[in-house]
Amino acid sequence: MMQHSSTLDTPSWGQELRATLALAVPLAATNLLQMLIHAVDVIFIARLGDQPLAASSLGIAIFGLTVWAMTGLVGACAPLIAAERGRKLHSVRDIRRTVRMGMWVAVAFGLVGMGIAFAGEALLLLSGQDAAIAAMAGDFLVILAWAMIPMVLAGVFRIFVAALGKPGYATAITLLALGTNTLGNWVLVFGNLGMPAFGLAGSAASSVITALAMLAAYVVVISSDRTLRRYAIFGRWWRPEWARLKQIMVIGTPISLTVLAEAGLFSVAALLMGRFGETELAAHTLALNLAALAFQIPFGTAQAATIRVGYHHGAGDRVAAGRAGWVAIAIGTGFMSTTALAMLLVPTLLLQVYIDPYAPANAALVAFALQYLVLAAIFQLADGVQAVGAGALRGLQDTQVPMWIAIFSYWVPGFGFAIGLGFFTPLEGTGVWIGLALGLFFAAAGLLWRWIRRDALGLTRYETAA
Repeated sequence: MMQHSSTLDTPSWGQELRATLALAVPLAATNLLQMLIHAVDVIFIARLGDQPLAASSLGIAIFGLTVWAMTGLVGACAPLIAAERGRKLHSVRDIRRTVRMGMWVAVAFGLVGMGIAFAGEALLLLSGQDAAIAAMAGDFLVILAWAMIPMVLAGVFRIFVAALGKPGYATAITLLALGTNTLGNWVLVFGNLGMPAFGLAGSAASSVITALAMLAAYVVVISSDRTLRRYAIFGRWWRPEWARLKQIMVIGTPISLTVLAEAGLFSVAALLMGRFGETELAAHTLALNLAALAFQIPFGTAQAATIRVGYHHGAGDRVAAGRAGWVAIAIGTGFMSTTALAMLLVPTLLLQVYIDPYAPANAALVAFALQYLVLAAIFQLADGVQAVGAGALRGLQDTQVPMWIAIFSYWVPGFGFAIGLGFFTPLEGTGVWIGLALGLFFAAAGLLWRWIRRDALGLTRYETAA
């Protein structure tokens, strides 16, 4: 098997580091801003009282998981567009086909997602939730459902601009969305600027307006930027490209199922923690929130890895693809080492973001949170490696085996130890966290092994010479 490209074109380690950081920094910033958009909803809804907050968190659990799964599905566009750019030949036409079919997938599965949101109350009642809270969450979801398609479509356009080397647009648009959502909540939840106070429904409406504003901003940017406009992705969008559609589904379905496997384990962990008591659950939520905040950096790096590895994979440059993957893994691990140290050395300072750790009323909560943060520090490294490792393998369009590695890791050692140590030893909540950490370690080891063995496994087989 021969390589397409000469080693003269292969970027040096320093060039690859700069190129990866140029993508990873704005993508990580975009992810952090996305988290802030959700935090704004929580801040406003929390002022309405415990019941609306509980109802919204249940509603968001259903909606968020569905959007995550759909975004995973269209995530297949990233390695495809990157590879098409790397190949160069017919890249404009090929990229247009990929984005167009990504839009089809976003709308078709967005409709499925809307159906799930509309059935929210019934799903919550099936899971044994309080009827009054389930009804409130159901009403909330009926409005929020209308944000589903614009959010997934915006996800396709975010991949398109990032894969074409313009990730700054995604950061700017998400910043605009943060402002829109803050203003929307202020006006619609409490009834400012002469509007009636809609309460919980107002927050859902604000999310729909924000999603539509993001979608509109992407359309404006893509239509007005000279580089992006030449791809004419909105031209003849009704024309089917069945082979490309199938390719997106083949690569995207395992990404979607991987997302559900990981998110599912963490959702179940919250249910397990709830059985030990409210304080343990609250401490778990705080520690996990800090871990999730830190995770946005390797998550952005993983997105960059998919694009950089995918580009070199398309060009048939085995050396450059390997370099891109290793650079991204080093960035992700390096950052997570820093956050892990912060969790070990200054955990009380980190908790001050959410609560007063010195208040006597919070003593039990802080004691549990400090225990969980030690374990969060340990699993930071594994989380960074598994996220970026999966991203690098996606660049090689390798998603099926990584999906099985993830499902096995999270649900056999991960869930198994969480149940075993949590309920059959005195460890309780700490036992559940050990289970989570082990799940992430197994995933990191499996994905890293596959990345190291990529050539031997035939993932970088390039038949034709340039």
